Amino acid sequence: MKLYAIGDLHLSYEYNRKALEELEPHLQDGLILCGDIGETAEHLELAFAAATRNFKQVFWCPGNHELYSLQSSRPDLRGEDKYQHCVAIARQHGVHTPEDPFVRWDGEGGPAIIAPIFTLYDYSFRPATVTRENALRWAEETDTVATDEFLLHPDPHPSRDAWCAALVQRFETRLAEAVAANPGVPLVIANHWPLREDLVYIPRVPRFSLWCGTKATEDWHTRFGAKVVVSGHLHVPRTDWKAGVRFEEVSLGYPKQWSDVKTAGKDINDLLREILPGPSPPPGGEAEMKWRRWG
Repeated sequence: MKLYAIGDLHLSYEYNRKALEELEPHLQDGLILCGDIGETAEHLELAFAAATRNFKQVFWCPGNHELYSLQSSRPDLRGEDKYQHCVAIARQHGVHTPEDPFVRWDGEGGPAIIAPIFTLYDYSFRPATVTRENALRWAEETDTVATDEFLLHPDPHPSRDAWCAALVQRFETRLAEAVAANPGVPLVIANHWPLREDLVYIPRVPRFSLWCGTKATEDWHTRFGAKVVVSGHLHVPRTDWKAGVRFEEVSLGYPKQWSDVKTAGKDINDLLREILPGPSPPPGGEAEMKWRRWG
């Protein structure tokens, strides 16, 4: 019984929807869907149906795309309401969400506590010389503006920063409770956004870092005894080691970002990332980053 992960399926693209159809059965295994499945209820239904059909246990955490309010699909759902709508769909399929009790994993690589969380971002992944007030202007200097600024609403919170702060406080408490309730059992933390700024490597759009996380989670991997931290969002699949903790960026991405991989003969099954049991920590707990674009 192994645990796998993949994120950023972006099922608004037909190419990616067809790729999902090729998912093979792993009837004794688990799967983490690490956000950005798509924007609509139909995208979620498609992903959750395929995942639960092929895996014994499925976990999901939201990305920014799930939170978008579109005129073409339930524009009345904004912010927290859109998130809770997604949670309800996941639960209909028996998928574990950040709103559910964390699950103990006793399969290969266990025991471990699987902890899907939701933190959003607060624009703090920026140089010290750039103030929060000037952050968006700084990004705009290089023609960088996230679609979130138009489609991801923080209702009922006054801002995305405020929503992020509330989420960080909430999941900080939940992770601490999980550690206290399960002494000696490590966590697998799954969050769409990277927990650490030094893991954000997007050289084509470096100032997009504003929308990539919060510095408030910088030490969560050690503070909460994580064995593995799973994330997506960057569309830069890689494996990193920090202080003996493995960080897995598990994005699939937009078709243009991985179509050459498929043309070379690989499919979605080759791109599932093994989370547990996974490799043993390297000597000293640190290792060079490993690109995982080809699986």
